[in-house]
Amino acid sequence: MTEERKINAIKHMGSGRTLKELAKHLGLSQTTVSRVINNSGNAHRISETTQKRVLAAAAELNYKASPLARGLRSRRSQTIGVMVPEISGGYSAAVLSGIEDVLLISGFFYFVVSHHHREELLRDYPALLLSRAVEGIIAVDSALNVELPVPIVAVSGHLRSPSILNIELDHNLAARYALEHLQRLGHRKIAFIKGQSFSSDTEVRWQAITRVAAELKIAIEPHLVIALEGDDPTPEPGRVATHKLLAEGMPFSAIFAFNDLSAMGAIVALREAGVDVPSEVSVLGFDDVVGAATNNPPLTTVRQPLQEMGRAAATALLHRIRHPKASDATAQASESILVLPTFVERKSTAPARS
Repeated sequence: MTEERKINAIKHMGSGRTLKELAKHLGLSQTTVSRVINNSGNAHRISETTQKRVLAAAAELNYKASPLARGLRSRRSQTIGVMVPEISGGYSAAVLSGIEDVLLISGFFYFVVSHHHREELLRDYPALLLSRAVEGIIAVDSALNVELPVPIVAVSGHLRSPSILNIELDHNLAARYALEHLQRLGHRKIAFIKGQSFSSDTEVRWQAITRVAAELKIAIEPHLVIALEGDDPTPEPGRVATHKLLAEGMPFSAIFAFNDLSAMGAIVALREAGVDVPSEVSVLGFDDVVGAATNNPPLTTVRQPLQEMGRAAATALLHRIRHPKASDATAQASESILVLPTFVERKSTAPARS
């Protein structure tokens, strides 16, 4: 059989030949072919003629090296794992966008798994990701508290461990922005919608709110505090929570919601009850997600730089992957990176009625 007929016969078997098939076609050992493909032919004194022959056949036969196999041999897979509560158009999507910005220019891929705060998934997913040969893990609002053989970066995780680097918002500054804004507008009776118990930010944010409220001499009435329930990533939990606040019958002139989605739900509930926003009740959100600016009315909110936090997480993780010894030496000194919020005033807040 001529050389051309051999090539055509192998082509018809399917696209992308394996190393074994390529070596068999050339009558060479797999080791020799592998060395040429991986640009180490000269180092192993493989003749220039043989190298050209291997490369020509590889191109002609559409040889495709296995990235996974190559990664396992070199202990590098160029892949990370990302754990998120859920993938929607809000918080998680914005953080993922920032992570992707960094990975796209770094040649890394990523697997995303969503756990909806289910304990069994939070427990099992790290092992699943490790089985896919990930070199590191980013945990977004995920209670990941395990020791793993790869570096971990947590976004809003608030976990204190030498093996975990945290990307955290300055919640004290965020609470001050929000409460000082409402206080300047003359609001004294403020209702609060807390986050769900499973959210990593809930307790930290509430502690910041109570601390700043005490400093500003803003009284927090227990009957005007309610927590979101369920894991529905829509405005509905905020709507339900606000109806419960209204049912208490205790007057309030403003609502400070845990996030923008719950603030949007609060506005819906207030309208359903015949209450105008913002002339009768002001509503203030948190995050500044997509849709906050185009909500009706546009939402006043504390902007959490979610994309920036995603970029910071990916950058820090790649540094730890590439410089493991340096990262181990400085882990305890840099167990958190603090990012700053900004305040965005729109149309959902107004001066309190006298």
